Amino acid sequence: MDWSYTIWIPLLPFVGFLLLGFYGRKLPAPVPGWIGTIGVFGALVLSYITAYNYFFVENTDMLFEPIKGFEMLWMNFTDVLQFKMGVLLDPISVMMMVVVSTVSFLVHLYSIGYMKGDPGFGRFFVSLSLFTFAMLGLVVATNLFQIYFFWELVGVSSYLLIGFYYEKPSAILASKKAFIVTRFADFFFLIGILIISYYTQTFDFLTLNGMDETSFTSLSASSFMGMSVLAWALTLAFIGGAGKSAMFPLHIWLPDAMEGPTPVSALIHAATMVVAGVFLVARLFPMYSHVDGGAVLHIVAFVGAFSSLFAAIIALTQLDIKRVLAFSTMSQIGYMMLGLGVSGLEGHEGLGYTASMFHLFTHAFFKSLLFLGAGAIIHAVHSNYMTKMGGLRKYLPITHITFLIAALAISGIWPFAGFFSKDAILDAAYMHNKIYFWVGWFVAGLTAFYMFRLYYRIFWYEDRVYKHTPHEAPATMTYPLMILGALSLLAGFVFFYVWPFAEYIGPTGKPFHMHINWILAGISLGVALIGIVLATIMYKKKNDIPDKVSKAFGLFYKWTYDKFYFDEIYMFVTKKIMFGIISAGWTWFDTNIVDGTMNLIGNTTVKSSNAIKKLQSGRMQDYAYAIVSGAVALVIIFVYIWTH
Repeated sequence: MDWSYTIWIPLLPFVGFLLLGFYGRKLPAPVPGWIGTIGVFGALVLSYITAYNYFFVENTDMLFEPIKGFEMLWMNFTDVLQFKMGVLLDPISVMMMVVVSTVSFLVHLYSIGYMKGDPGFGRFFVSLSLFTFAMLGLVVATNLFQIYFFWELVGVSSYLLIGFYYEKPSAILASKKAFIVTRFADFFFLIGILIISYYTQTFDFLTLNGMDETSFTSLSASSFMGMSVLAWALTLAFIGGAGKSAMFPLHIWLPDAMEGPTPVSALIHAATMVVAGVFLVARLFPMYSHVDGGAVLHIVAFVGAFSSLFAAIIALTQLDIKRVLAFSTMSQIGYMMLGLGVSGLEGHEGLGYTASMFHLFTHAFFKSLLFLGAGAIIHAVHSNYMTKMGGLRKYLPITHITFLIAALAISGIWPFAGFFSKDAILDAAYMHNKIYFWVGWFVAGLTAFYMFRLYYRIFWYEDRVYKHTPHEAPATMTYPLMILGALSLLAGFVFFYVWPFAEYIGPTGKPFHMHINWILAGISLGVALIGIVLATIMYKKKNDIPDKVSKAFGLFYKWTYDKFYFDEIYMFVTKKIMFGIISAGWTWFDTNIVDGTMNLIGNTTVKSSNAIKKLQSGRMQDYAYAIVSGAVALVIIFVYIWTH
């Protein structure tokens, strides 16, 4: 089968980006929105065709061999190390193409209604199309340098979209914060790439993932502080992924990223930027599993578990509905990292890898639904804060039902999508490390509680009198909500029992048969129901229980509301220590020695010029005086020499 057409999957959004970039300002709204949407729709159609051909035509034996649908040489570093651009087709790349194109298309369609009347309408769709192109280029990458190229392009796109409202100082600060934090992490990723390529003499994913443990052992002879150099390289790559996926302690940019338009938040959190780190670890998973016996996976699991718990605790106290969802994303990405960290390549241990990718798939639908639902709510009441909401179920019936479906899905309630993928991760964690299982189990209860706290505070709690009567969003916004609602309801069941890739999505193509462990599923379902019941008691109707509970937790409640002061800690470290102490000596050296030397040279030149510039006065008498004086001086010298 000729797969060369797959290059158009990332290129179609890029064509939309170019058209809008050159002509978008000249076109009246909503024409730029439809141009961007059509480009992404073309990528969606090709992605679905590719998925059908790959899973049901090319691999009917269920052994999914990786295929390079397209590849071209970009540049040569050495005779061996070459930078190529291409399209790699395997279970996770095909899955990610479907996820990214589906969510991006629905976000584009939704944005036509959401951004109506905004003076930056065309500019918004330029950046949104670039974002989609960057993420599609990332997920189909055939090698490390291609993924890094698009990795950075994703960062640039997020910077443009988070800072879209550039007239707001808070938006500019948020975009710079996201850019700086992720660039800091990406520096480690780049070092990891260079180390890996130096020792393996390749950037190619198929070559890297095709090596066995013996090959990695021979390449890992060099060690540092008890770990092989390749293990350190993979750790550095994971730091890059942790920064992009907002894992602790590089999570501080994520809440502030809510300054961008809500559709941007949906795309960043559901299908693009924050899942890139998970995809990176999954793409290099055979290396993570083989190098040093999978030592780096212990770091991945710990960071994932801690981030999941840390973010869930903070989400309990937030009042901005988008920030609640932001910390929810951090928690769910932690779940995915935990699944990868407790996984392996042999036997039932492959369940963690499979479950992580499965959860990435389902999470994209219900998380984008939650953010787009939040956008419809903000569109109706003109506020982000749940304290200014209540009783909205009467005014926003479609948003209410779809938001409830998403809340049930993320809470892991059967038969919604999150139930299947979340419990698969808990099952894998239980087989690997019971502590991780109980952390994940507790987070499941917290997730159900804070999501239904959010749901009740928005749609129930109290009936408010609004300045402007809230109304349901236009069709371009509600249709995507309904589509995502259906996917959030059915995706887990359909893809667990019907479509085989969810069971067989393994890095080697080997089938990993997932089965529900109903005992563990019952335990996690039970704690989720407890969380929902507690939220119902506290928030369905207005009462004083929430105030009593917050006062009972006292200082801890304030810490969680203030996000454990990590922003303040970072500001103290950067401004007081790095800039105030460490950089002070370099600042003095730069100011007094480097700048002082240059200033001395410049000042000396200026003074010398001032002293001699009178020689070129332009006045005849000055020149005559100089000639006569010179002649007299020469005569005196000549006489002196002659007489002596």
